[in-house]
Amino acid sequence: MKIKHVILFILIVLSSDFNLLFAQQTVKEELESIAIIEQKVMVPMRDGVRLATDIYRPKTDKPVPIVFVRTPYNINAWRGGEFKEERYLEAIKAVKRGYAYVLQNERGKFFSEGKWEILGRPQTDGYDALTWLSKQPWTNGNIGLFGCSSSAEWQLAIAAKGHPALKAIVPMSYGAGVGRVGNWYEQGNLFHGGAVQLFYSRWLYYNENDVAHPSFPSNLSREDLIRISRSFDLAPSRPDVDWGKQYNYLPVADMIKSVNGPKGIYDEIIRRKPNDPAWYKGGLYHDNMSFNTPSLWFVTWYDISTGPNLAVFNHVRKTAKPEIADNQYLVIAPTLHCRYDLATEQTIVGERNIGDARLNYDSLIYGWYDYWLKREKNNILKKIPRVKYYTMGSNKWHTSEAWPPEESKMISYYLRSNGKANSLNGDGILSTEAPKHEENSDTFTYDPMNPVPTNGGNFCCMGESVEGGSFDQRKFEVRNDILIYSTEKLKKAIEVTGTVKIRFYLSSDVKDTDITVKLIDVYPDGRAYNLDETIQRVRYREGYDNEVFMEKGKIYKVEISPMSTSNYFAKGHRIRIEVSSSNFPRFDRNLNTGGNNYDEKEWIIAHNTIHHSEKYPSQIILPIIER
Repeated sequence: MKIKHVILFILIVLSSDFNLLFAQQTVKEELESIAIIEQKVMVPMRDGVRLATDIYRPKTDKPVPIVFVRTPYNINAWRGGEFKEERYLEAIKAVKRGYAYVLQNERGKFFSEGKWEILGRPQTDGYDALTWLSKQPWTNGNIGLFGCSSSAEWQLAIAAKGHPALKAIVPMSYGAGVGRVGNWYEQGNLFHGGAVQLFYSRWLYYNENDVAHPSFPSNLSREDLIRISRSFDLAPSRPDVDWGKQYNYLPVADMIKSVNGPKGIYDEIIRRKPNDPAWYKGGLYHDNMSFNTPSLWFVTWYDISTGPNLAVFNHVRKTAKPEIADNQYLVIAPTLHCRYDLATEQTIVGERNIGDARLNYDSLIYGWYDYWLKREKNNILKKIPRVKYYTMGSNKWHTSEAWPPEESKMISYYLRSNGKANSLNGDGILSTEAPKHEENSDTFTYDPMNPVPTNGGNFCCMGESVEGGSFDQRKFEVRNDILIYSTEKLKKAIEVTGTVKIRFYLSSDVKDTDITVKLIDVYPDGRAYNLDETIQRVRYREGYDNEVFMEKGKIYKVEISPMSTSNYFAKGHRIRIEVSSSNFPRFDRNLNTGGNNYDEKEWIIAHNTIHHSEKYPSQIILPIIER
């Protein structure tokens, strides 16, 4: 390389570094120019524990409302001695709109004192934080909650408490705050249909505290904490794990222990059952609780708990006091967990292009806050629909007064075959015509050591080895342990919008197994894009209060945990479902023994049969809208 090229390269690098530094200084300086910044404010709870809180408020003598974000994730603006500009971007956005922006770490996280518990005791710490904030001299006393995922989950339980300062919430992708709602017993997303969602193993490995962790003395001044935080932020750094391999570890209860991970809440909750009394003592929201706060809910189609999230919205609309029920609004976007930013002119979710799914979220959210926290007469409640949802396939936003839309009609599609529905090469069909005689049933072999691999889907947080979203399913549809049922090519388009119900008739040669289902849009060229997926642990077919095991060869009716979507199946497309007994590693493998499953290493191969006849009409029930 010639010397002039070397010099040019050095100048480019230096210029890039300078521009990066300048950009960081610009963000920091911009916030400093418009905001009063108070970091590491230690807010006391009722038991004396103090929670680290950063406050960014406008430079004004007028009292301002508060946008409050509470999180288990690191809020420190400095990491390893370097300033992180992204910590300030949301604060700038709020302050410019006349709001104080408050960030707080949950109990036991980073600079916050005490012992961390999952969801951070939202029913006590959350309430106490609202009380403290509402009494500050610079606020008008009106507080709104904001955040996605772990910053959203705690909002539900605190909204039930009816704190007088809490005027509105904006929970986004909030499923891990849902405990039991109706027939959903997900308990913070640990379960789906009674099966364990394995993302929890990875998430807790990286995020839960160990039995001991570094902390600072409780008598340090705020000035000392601010200064020290530039060098130490108490963020754990655990060795990376190849989770693509680690998800295979048995027993599941020792998955974190086997990689020398932290001892903590995982060791306890992995042993609980879906209706364990312990779930009702923590910070989850359950349907026996009231709800007392206007809410703007955000859900996505490819999230880990779309069904339970929608169930919460409907539950509040049905059970809350009229003045609260009438102030619940819902947006359903077609993206991944918390990835509302994925929406562009050509929105790609996984591999599927679903068109222009953009939405002005900032305008919508701050219009909501302006109405409830500033009391502005902006007519926001007349401008926004009760439900705004995106239909994939037609690639359009739609509105309705309820979820599901009232115009949707439930139509049964029956499973039919000549007994050879195994794989893409089989003879399985979906038909609106019910079987009128005995038909051959379809049997497949489920080997827990050779499970059907997860291929995209509706989940989050599983690492780079397992990617969420919509993907062509054909590469695995050649497997004989997948039953495939498809309609004929559609002679006219069909829109499926709402809750997809599933009723199967099953027999097996084992005491317990799982049934998995995927709903798929098949294009004329054969591409098969997944829309939603579900699972049912058969021992819970009669409810989650008790386990009822199968007898060999006996046929059982199984209502499978429902799916939710909005998709336009264009003319020439097919509607397809896949049926199997595994979707791994999204869900833990049922080892088929009838044992605890979480503490087992031995397994049994199952031979599972789906029956479809006049007596046993296995079917999916689709919500159809005619446009």
